[in-house]
Amino acid sequence: MIVLCDAAASRTQSLTFLVGSLVAVLEGLLVVAVVAETMMGALLPEHIAVGPVSPASIGIVVTWVAGIYVVNRVRVAPAWEIEMPGSRPGRPHRRVPHPAEEPAKPGSAGKAIAGFVGASAVTLVAGVLLEESGNTLANRAGVNGVIFGATVLAFATALPEISSGIAAVALGDHQLAVADIFGGNAFQVCLFLVADIVAGKPVLPSSGNLNAWLAGLGIVLTTIYAWGVIVRREGCLARLGRDSIIVLFVFALGIAGLVAVSHG
Repeated sequence: MIVLCDAAASRTQSLTFLVGSLVAVLEGLLVVAVVAETMMGALLPEHIAVGPVSPASIGIVVTWVAGIYVVNRVRVAPAWEIEMPGSRPGRPHRRVPHPAEEPAKPGSAGKAIAGFVGASAVTLVAGVLLEESGNTLANRAGVNGVIFGATVLAFATALPEISSGIAAVALGDHQLAVADIFGGNAFQVCLFLVADIVAGKPVLPSSGNLNAWLAGLGIVLTTIYAWGVIVRREGCLARLGRDSIIVLFVFALGIAGLVAVSHG
Protein backbone atom coordinates (compact mmCIF):
# COMPACT_ATOMS: atom_id res chain seq x y z
CA MET A 1 0.00 0.00 0.00
CA ILE A 2 2.76 2.44 0.92
CA VAL A 3 4.64 1.51 -2.26
CA LEU A 4 1.66 2.66 -4.36
CA CYS A 5 1.30 5.85 -2.30
CA ASP A 6 5.03 6.44 -2.73
CA ALA A 7 4.69 6.16 -6.49
CA ALA A 8 1.81 8.65 -6.46
CA ALA A 9 3.49 11.16 -4.13
CA SER A 10 6.29 12.58 -6.31
CA ARG A 11 8.54 11.82 -9.24
CA THR A 12 11.67 13.00 -7.46
CA GLN A 13 11.02 12.76 -3.70
CA SER A 14 10.20 9.65 -1.70
CA LEU A 15 7.09 9.52 0.48
CA THR A 16 9.09 8.90 3.66
CA PHE A 17 11.17 12.00 2.88
CA LEU A 18 8.02 14.09 2.55
CA VAL A 19 6.29 12.77 5.69
CA GLY A 20 8.21 15.16 7.93
CA SER A 21 7.12 13.78 11.30
CA LEU A 22 8.38 11.18 13.74
CA VAL A 23 4.78 10.51 14.77
CA ALA A 24 4.69 8.13 11.80
CA VAL A 25 7.51 6.17 13.45
CA LEU A 26 5.47 5.88 16.65
CA GLU A 27 2.53 4.60 14.60
CA GLY A 28 4.82 2.04 12.97
CA LEU A 29 6.07 0.94 16.37
CA LEU A 30 2.46 0.44 17.45
CA VAL A 31 1.97 -1.91 14.50
CA VAL A 32 5.10 -3.82 15.49
CA ALA A 33 3.90 -4.08 19.11
CA VAL A 34 0.42 -5.46 18.37
CA VAL A 35 1.65 -7.85 15.68
CA ALA A 36 4.33 -9.16 18.06
CA GLU A 37 1.57 -9.80 20.61
CA THR A 38 -0.32 -11.89 18.06
CA MET A 39 2.77 -14.07 17.62
CA MET A 40 3.06 -14.45 21.39
CA GLY A 41 -0.65 -15.26 21.66
CA ALA A 42 -0.27 -18.00 19.07
CA LEU A 43 2.16 -19.76 21.43
CA LEU A 44 -0.31 -19.83 24.33
CA PRO A 45 -2.21 -23.09 24.91
CA GLU A 46 -5.88 -22.86 23.96
CA HIS A 47 -7.05 -23.63 27.50
CA ILE A 48 -5.45 -20.43 28.81
CA ALA A 49 -8.33 -18.00 28.33
CA VAL A 50 -10.51 -15.40 29.99
CA GLY A 51 -13.89 -16.92 29.22
CA PRO A 52 -13.85 -17.44 25.45
CA VAL A 53 -11.15 -14.81 24.92
CA SER A 54 -7.37 -15.20 24.76
CA PRO A 55 -5.38 -12.98 27.15
CA ALA A 56 -3.31 -12.02 24.10
CA SER A 57 -6.41 -10.68 22.31
CA ILE A 58 -7.20 -8.53 25.32
CA GLY A 59 -3.59 -7.39 25.53
CA ILE A 60 -3.64 -6.40 21.85
CA VAL A 61 -6.67 -4.15 22.33
CA VAL A 62 -5.21 -2.60 25.50
CA THR A 63 -1.92 -1.94 23.69
CA TRP A 64 -3.73 -0.39 20.74
CA VAL A 65 -5.81 1.94 22.93
CA ALA A 66 -2.73 2.98 24.94
CA GLY A 67 -0.76 3.46 21.73
CA ILE A 68 -3.42 5.69 20.17
CA TYR A 69 -3.48 7.78 23.35
CA VAL A 70 0.30 8.20 23.30
CA VAL A 71 0.41 9.01 19.59
CA ASN A 72 -2.31 11.64 19.96
CA ARG A 73 -0.60 13.16 23.00
CA VAL A 74 2.72 13.39 21.17
CA ARG A 75 1.02 14.90 18.13
CA VAL A 76 -0.70 17.59 20.22
CA ALA A 77 2.15 18.36 22.62
CA PRO A 78 5.50 16.88 21.48
CA ALA A 79 8.27 16.85 24.07
CA TRP A 80 10.94 17.32 21.42
CA GLU A 81 11.65 19.46 18.39
CA ILE A 82 12.85 18.19 15.03
CA GLU A 83 13.70 19.76 11.69
CA MET A 84 13.09 17.94 8.43
CA PRO A 85 14.02 20.38 5.63
CA GLY A 86 12.08 19.83 2.44
CA SER A 87 9.33 17.77 4.02
CA ARG A 88 5.64 18.39 3.28
CA PRO A 89 3.63 16.56 5.96
CA GLY A 90 0.38 18.32 5.01
CA ARG A 91 -1.73 19.33 7.96
CA PRO A 92 0.69 21.76 9.66
CA HIS A 93 1.06 23.61 6.37
CA ARG A 94 -2.59 23.92 5.41
CA ARG A 95 -3.68 27.47 4.92
CA VAL A 96 -5.82 28.82 7.75
CA PRO A 97 -8.84 30.72 6.34
CA HIS A 98 -8.96 34.43 7.10
CA PRO A 99 -11.86 35.49 9.39
CA ALA A 100 -13.20 37.74 6.62
CA GLU A 101 -13.55 34.83 4.22
CA GLU A 102 -16.90 33.22 3.58
CA PRO A 103 -17.50 30.45 6.15
CA ALA A 104 -18.09 26.90 5.14
CA LYS A 105 -21.59 26.11 3.94
CA PRO A 106 -23.90 24.76 6.67
CA GLY A 107 -24.35 21.03 6.51
CA SER A 108 -21.07 20.35 4.76
CA ALA A 109 -19.74 18.44 7.78
CA GLY A 110 -22.96 16.45 8.02
CA LYS A 111 -22.75 15.46 4.37
CA ALA A 112 -19.14 14.38 4.86
CA ILE A 113 -20.10 12.26 7.87
CA ALA A 114 -23.01 10.69 5.99
CA GLY A 115 -20.77 9.90 3.04
CA PHE A 116 -18.17 8.38 5.35
CA VAL A 117 -20.73 6.20 7.14
CA GLY A 118 -22.28 5.11 3.85
CA ALA A 119 -18.92 4.20 2.33
CA SER A 120 -18.00 2.31 5.51
CA ALA A 121 -21.22 0.28 5.31
CA VAL A 122 -20.57 -0.60 1.68
CA THR A 123 -17.02 -1.64 2.59
CA LEU A 124 -18.33 -3.84 5.41
CA VAL A 125 -20.79 -5.69 3.17
CA ALA A 126 -18.27 -5.96 0.34
CA GLY A 127 -15.72 -7.40 2.78
CA VAL A 128 -17.99 -10.34 3.59
CA LEU A 129 -18.63 -11.04 -0.08
CA LEU A 130 -14.92 -10.68 -0.85
CA GLU A 131 -13.97 -13.20 1.83
CA GLU A 132 -16.50 -15.78 0.63
CA SER A 133 -15.62 -15.40 -3.04
CA GLY A 134 -11.90 -15.43 -2.18
CA ASN A 135 -12.21 -18.75 -0.35
CA THR A 136 -14.06 -20.21 -3.32
CA LEU A 137 -11.42 -19.00 -5.78
CA ALA A 138 -8.58 -20.35 -3.63
CA ASN A 139 -10.24 -23.76 -3.38
CA ARG A 140 -10.94 -23.98 -7.10
CA ALA A 141 -7.42 -22.90 -7.98
CA GLY A 142 -5.92 -25.34 -5.48
CA VAL A 143 -3.96 -22.55 -3.80
CA ASN A 144 -3.17 -22.61 -0.09
CA GLY A 145 -5.65 -20.34 1.67
CA VAL A 146 -2.97 -18.43 3.58
CA ILE A 147 -0.89 -17.81 0.44
CA PHE A 148 -3.98 -16.67 -1.48
CA GLY A 149 -4.96 -14.43 1.42
CA ALA A 150 -1.47 -12.92 1.68
CA THR A 151 -1.41 -11.97 -2.01
CA VAL A 152 -4.62 -11.73 -4.05
CA LEU A 153 -7.08 -11.29 -1.17
CA ALA A 154 -4.74 -8.95 0.70
CA PHE A 155 -4.49 -6.68 -2.34
CA ALA A 156 -8.27 -6.66 -2.81
CA THR A 157 -8.98 -5.86 0.84
CA ALA A 158 -6.34 -3.13 0.79
CA LEU A 159 -8.07 -1.19 -2.00
CA PRO A 160 -9.88 1.21 0.40
CA GLU A 161 -6.59 2.15 2.10
CA ILE A 162 -4.87 2.44 -1.27
CA SER A 163 -7.53 4.82 -2.61
CA SER A 164 -7.58 6.95 0.56
CA GLY A 165 -3.78 6.99 0.71
CA ILE A 166 -3.43 8.11 -2.90
CA ALA A 167 -6.11 10.75 -2.29
CA ALA A 168 -4.14 11.98 0.74
CA VAL A 169 -0.90 12.40 -1.20
CA ALA A 170 -2.83 14.10 -4.00
CA LEU A 171 -3.94 16.65 -1.39
CA GLY A 172 -0.35 16.97 -0.19
CA ASP A 173 -1.14 15.35 3.16
CA HIS A 174 1.73 12.86 3.15
CA GLN A 175 1.65 12.26 6.90
CA LEU A 176 -2.03 11.28 6.68
CA ALA A 177 -1.28 8.74 3.94
CA VAL A 178 1.22 6.88 6.11
CA ALA A 179 -0.92 7.23 9.24
CA ASP A 180 -3.92 5.79 7.38
CA ILE A 181 -2.02 2.64 6.44
CA PHE A 182 -0.17 2.10 9.73
CA GLY A 183 -3.31 2.88 11.70
CA GLY A 184 -5.41 0.45 9.70
CA ASN A 185 -2.83 -2.32 10.13
CA ALA A 186 -2.69 -1.78 13.90
CA PHE A 187 -6.48 -1.73 14.33
CA GLN A 188 -7.14 -4.83 12.23
CA VAL A 189 -5.14 -6.96 14.67
CA CYS A 190 -7.59 -5.90 17.40
CA LEU A 191 -10.27 -7.88 15.58
CA PHE A 192 -8.83 -11.08 17.06
CA LEU A 193 -10.86 -10.18 20.15
CA VAL A 194 -14.03 -10.17 18.05
CA ALA A 195 -12.97 -13.44 16.42
CA ASP A 196 -12.53 -15.05 19.84
CA ILE A 197 -16.03 -13.98 20.89
CA VAL A 198 -17.62 -15.21 17.65
CA ALA A 199 -15.74 -18.53 17.74
CA GLY A 200 -16.35 -19.00 21.46
CA LYS A 201 -12.68 -19.84 22.00
CA PRO A 202 -9.21 -18.31 21.41
CA VAL A 203 -8.34 -18.40 17.71
CA LEU A 204 -4.67 -17.36 17.91
CA PRO A 205 -3.40 -20.79 19.11
CA SER A 206 -4.69 -22.31 15.85
CA SER A 207 -3.05 -19.71 13.58
CA GLY A 208 -0.17 -21.99 12.55
CA ASN A 209 3.30 -21.47 11.11
CA LEU A 210 2.16 -19.73 7.92
CA ASN A 211 0.43 -16.92 9.77
CA ALA A 212 3.40 -16.62 12.14
CA TRP A 213 5.64 -16.16 9.08
CA LEU A 214 3.32 -13.47 7.73
CA ALA A 215 3.31 -11.68 11.08
CA GLY A 216 7.10 -11.64 11.10
CA LEU A 217 7.15 -10.37 7.52
CA GLY A 218 4.74 -7.58 8.47
CA ILE A 219 7.04 -6.50 11.29
CA VAL A 220 10.04 -6.40 8.94
CA LEU A 221 8.22 -4.35 6.28
CA THR A 222 6.90 -1.87 8.86
CA THR A 223 10.38 -1.48 10.33
CA ILE A 224 11.85 -0.69 6.92
CA TYR A 225 9.44 2.20 6.44
CA ALA A 226 10.00 3.46 10.00
CA TRP A 227 13.72 3.55 9.20
CA GLY A 228 12.90 5.35 5.95
CA VAL A 229 11.10 8.15 7.80
CA ILE A 230 14.14 8.64 10.07
CA VAL A 231 16.90 8.24 7.45
CA ARG A 232 15.05 10.42 4.86
CA ARG A 233 16.53 9.48 1.50
CA GLU A 234 15.10 12.01 -0.93
CA GLY A 235 15.76 10.57 -4.38
CA CYS A 236 13.54 8.20 -6.33
CA LEU A 237 14.09 5.44 -8.86
CA ALA A 238 11.11 4.80 -11.14
CA ARG A 239 9.05 7.05 -8.80
CA LEU A 240 9.90 4.88 -5.78
CA GLY A 241 12.08 5.69 -2.78
CA ARG A 242 14.86 3.34 -1.79
CA ASP A 243 12.83 2.00 1.12
CA SER A 244 9.94 1.08 -1.19
CA ILE A 245 12.32 -0.76 -3.52
CA ILE A 246 13.74 -2.66 -0.55
CA VAL A 247 10.21 -3.44 0.64
CA LEU A 248 9.25 -4.91 -2.75
CA PHE A 249 12.35 -7.12 -2.70
CA VAL A 250 11.78 -8.25 0.90
CA PHE A 251 8.08 -8.88 0.26
CA ALA A 252 8.92 -11.07 -2.75
CA LEU A 253 11.39 -13.04 -0.62
CA GLY A 254 8.77 -13.27 2.13
CA ILE A 255 6.14 -14.75 -0.19
CA ALA A 256 8.73 -17.21 -1.56
CA GLY A 257 9.52 -18.18 2.02
CA LEU A 258 5.80 -18.54 2.74
CA VAL A 259 5.49 -21.03 -0.11
CA ALA A 260 8.49 -22.95 1.25
CA VAL A 261 6.98 -23.05 4.74
CA SER A 262 3.63 -24.27 3.33
CA HIS A 263 5.41 -27.21 1.69
CA GLY A 264 7.13 -27.98 4.98
